Amino acid sequence: MTAGSTLDAAARRAALADAACARLSTGRLTELIAAVVDVPSPTGDEAALAEHVAEVLRLAGVPARTQPLDDRQANAWGRLRGTGTGPDLLLYAPLDTVTSGRAEEDVPWSGPRLRPDMLPAARVEDDLVAGLGASNPKGHAACVLAAAEALAGSGIELTGDLLVGFGAGGMPTNARPGVGNPRRNTGQGVGCSFLLEQGVWPDFAVIAKPGWSVSWEEVGLTWFDVVVRGTHTYVGSRHRLPYANAVDLAGQLVHGLEQWFPRYAEAHTDGLVAPQGVVASIAGGIARTASFTPAECRFAVDLRLSPRTTPARARREFTAALADIADRLGGVDYEVEQVLAIPGERTDPDSWICRSAVAAWEAVAGEPHRAVTGMSGATDANILRNRGIPTVRLGMPKVTEARAGTEVDFALGMNLVDVREALRLTEALVRIAVDTLTRTRAEVGLA
Repeated sequence: MTAGSTLDAAARRAALADAACARLSTGRLTELIAAVVDVPSPTGDEAALAEHVAEVLRLAGVPARTQPLDDRQANAWGRLRGTGTGPDLLLYAPLDTVTSGRAEEDVPWSGPRLRPDMLPAARVEDDLVAGLGASNPKGHAACVLAAAEALAGSGIELTGDLLVGFGAGGMPTNARPGVGNPRRNTGQGVGCSFLLEQGVWPDFAVIAKPGWSVSWEEVGLTWFDVVVRGTHTYVGSRHRLPYANAVDLAGQLVHGLEQWFPRYAEAHTDGLVAPQGVVASIAGGIARTASFTPAECRFAVDLRLSPRTTPARARREFTAALADIADRLGGVDYEVEQVLAIPGERTDPDSWICRSAVAAWEAVAGEPHRAVTGMSGATDANILRNRGIPTVRLGMPKVTEARAGTEVDFALGMNLVDVREALRLTEALVRIAVDTLTRTRAEVGLA
């Protein structure tokens, strides 16, 4: 191909992308975001939202279907077919929220009460939409929907297939207790895995998740259950019988780990990641009495993994740190078990999808791309990359306090979206799709 023809092709693609992006609007994005927020989809109960998403795709001219995992959990996906001469691209977003929007499930774990933004009911004010998951994940899912609508309506002849996928179980959680989920494995990317296993398999993928930057790697995660043993005794006999309070001993181990986590993070900070750790739950004793100490107390740990750290290596580091803490306490009777392991994964930043995504970001932002470092969030991108699919992550920034007019805590960061940022993300997704799906496989490095 000559330099002139290359320029002509680039200009043609830019014109096609511009035409497709002209079909986007903040009004339509507001409608899409509000509609998905209004359908509750806590992890394990995404089927109703999957049906809604599939219907939106079908109305836009994208052949789509749901993909049940069981009676309550389902993915949605669609395929806009190309000529078969180019690569296939998946635009992907998860559907589930980690909280349910029901006080009986969420309070007091997520707060003393459910604020309006914590409910599956969209509230629109100017260019802001609030409601459970309005930004993460539902605002990002709406951007994928809007991109699919624009590409389907543009009439662009695609060389490869545009796949759009919406996965159940994207949150880092097991089944919600007390709600009758038929399986324990309802989170941790179970929907994404099932989507791929059932043949929805692209050459490249883009996952829409928070962060206005192109990311080609992210942390994995591993969980540990730690059981600390003590003596079961009575407060009235504390001074007369052997006494080792499992609650106190567990608390001291937790304190030691909280001092260790920053050292672990510093040792493993490199590339785009700064993997963190946290003790997230602790249980011991029975609530009906404060008079008897428990024979054991247990706590749960999430330790994030650099793509350069295997789960086995992390287990050895964690158990060595815990043993050192226990020794410094004079000896503690405990057991530790690794109960979850999802490796961190990486895509070569020189791969086609990274280069295309960076170019799209720069076209939308109007400035050179700057990679964001120090990340410790994990997404289904790990599932996609683990299967060998080159994948980038691209999303929206969190709404600022100045824009929100109030403090933006963790929950509000998930539950508030600026539709103008959604428009920027959607435009970037469209530009990546046009750039990728109007080329031959050889042009993107595929045989």
